[in-house]
Amino acid sequence: MRVAVLSQSGEVLMPTKPSRARRWLKLGIAKVINNDLGIFQIQLLKCTKTTDTQPIAVGIDPGKLYTGIGVQSAKFTLWLAHLQLPFRTVKDRMKQRREARSGRRGRRINRKLPFKKRAHREKRFDNRKRRKIAPSIRANRELELRVIKELSSIYLITTVVYEIVKARGDKGFSPVMVGQKWQVENLKKYALVKQLEGWETANIRQQLGLHKQKHSKCDAIPATHAVDGVALACIAFIKYGMVNSQSMRWKGEVNITPAPFTIIRRPPVSRRQLHLMLPSIGGKRRKYGGTTTRHGFRKGDYVKATQGSKTFFGWVSGDTKTQVSVSDVNWERLGQCTKSKVRLVRRNTGLIVLPNRKLSNLMASNH
Repeated sequence: MRVAVLSQSGEVLMPTKPSRARRWLKLGIAKVINNDLGIFQIQLLKCTKTTDTQPIAVGIDPGKLYTGIGVQSAKFTLWLAHLQLPFRTVKDRMKQRREARSGRRGRRINRKLPFKKRAHREKRFDNRKRRKIAPSIRANRELELRVIKELSSIYLITTVVYEIVKARGDKGFSPVMVGQKWQVENLKKYALVKQLEGWETANIRQQLGLHKQKHSKCDAIPATHAVDGVALACIAFIKYGMVNSQSMRWKGEVNITPAPFTIIRRPPVSRRQLHLMLPSIGGKRRKYGGTTTRHGFRKGDYVKATQGSKTFFGWVSGDTKTQVSVSDVNWERLGQCTKSKVRLVRRNTGLIVLPNRKLSNLMASNH
């Protein structure tokens, strides 16, 4: 394990040993700072004597519902992440928006009139070119970019390795293929980008002796997707090539070590709507959606709440006239508490981060 470090001026430095970080904190020459990914990080309060750097690579194994990310240096595995992508949520909400629009058109148009006299409006411009990325897939890729942007302020990233998908034969179409080029161009803003195919990732994983769980891919564990992120990151340090004129083998050296594992998702907050789709009793519709509450909190804020003799931590998910709703990482309600018994811990960052207190060992499954 290694601790992320910032210089006195805020520049990213190489990670250090935990023992050294504890000594710096005890001597008062460093302080703990927060980041949106929940990674333990310190900042030095004095100028450093050396600023030597080493390559750090990030591997991204994108998917339709889940994405695995691994941060790796030549000697240490620094961080693992399992991203729960918002594909299904965005897809369902786009369907709901389409149905609401269809309902408004149905109420606006008087179908008793002849067709030429109905309130149809002609298109003002050609909006059927189909050049944009589907909203559900774009939301997936933007969550990956959000994490990479935050990682670039924690680690000195030199290479990003991105797995690409190529559908061949009768495999048909894969949603993961959509937006690959767009995503690669965005990643070039942060570091040098390398692209690998799935079979290359499998070869590297086999060479490193890493175990991948191919069943129950919805399990939020390192062996489902994060292991591929680490395997991709390792391509920055090892490769298969010619040794001499007669033989080929793997060249280079990399060390896989236990590392912190984190589960990340977006808070499923609905966008602001003027009212509900269906009217309630009496024909009135109440306001729906949005991130603001009536008590000074925002949906997605991380808070500490007290309900009777029970105290718990969670995220603000809604409110009533006198209470604040607090939910867990799965957005299931933990309780409704009075405003005075809810204390803000951290403002909404657009991410729900659930770090694992224990280090995850990718090599453990082989023994």
